[in-house]
Amino acid sequence: MNCPFCKHGDTRVLDSRVADDGTCIRRRRVCSECEKRFTTVEQMQLTVLKRSGATEPFSRDKAVAGVRKALKGRGVSEDALAKLGQDVEDALRAAGSAEIASHEVGLAVLEPLKQLDEVAYLRFASVYKAFASASDFADEIAGLMAARADAELQQATPEIAAPETTAAQAEPTN
Repeated sequence: MNCPFCKHGDTRVLDSRVADDGTCIRRRRVCSECEKRFTTVEQMQLTVLKRSGATEPFSRDKAVAGVRKALKGRGVSEDALAKLGQDVEDALRAAGSAEIASHEVGLAVLEPLKQLDEVAYLRFASVYKAFASASDFADEIAGLMAARADAELQQATPEIAAPETTAAQAEPTN
C-alpha cells in the first residue's frame, strides 16, 4: 500500500476492524518513511456475470439508470431512487458471493421497486420478465392486488390468541 502523502511503498497496519456490519474492513496504517497515519477501507468487489459470459464490476449507478427509465414521469425523488440503489447493493452483498449473475441483479431490483412504485415495477418487470402479451400484465397485476389485499387484511385483523389451557382446566371436576 502506497502512502497517500509521500507515495512511499512501505506502510504498516496498526489496527484492523470490521465495519459496516461485517461487509468491509477498516485498517489504520502508518507510513514507515514520513510517519503519517491514514485509514483504508477494504470492501468486497462485486462483479456481474453477463449472459455473454463477460464480467464487469457492479455499478449501482447502472442499476439505478434502468430503474430511472421505469420511473419516468412517476414523481419519485432522487433520494428514494438512491435508497433503492443502496437496498439493491445491500441485498447483493448479503448474498455473500463476489460474482453475481446479471439475472440476480434484476431480481434484487424487483422487490424494492415494487415497494417504491407499483406502476414503475410493472414497467420494469415487463421488460425484465419479457412480457409477451396483455395477459402477462394482467397476471402480474392480479399478483400485486392479491399481495396488497393480504397485507391490508393482516393490518386490519388483530391476531386473536388462543386461550391457554392449564392442566387444572383440562381435567374435569367431579
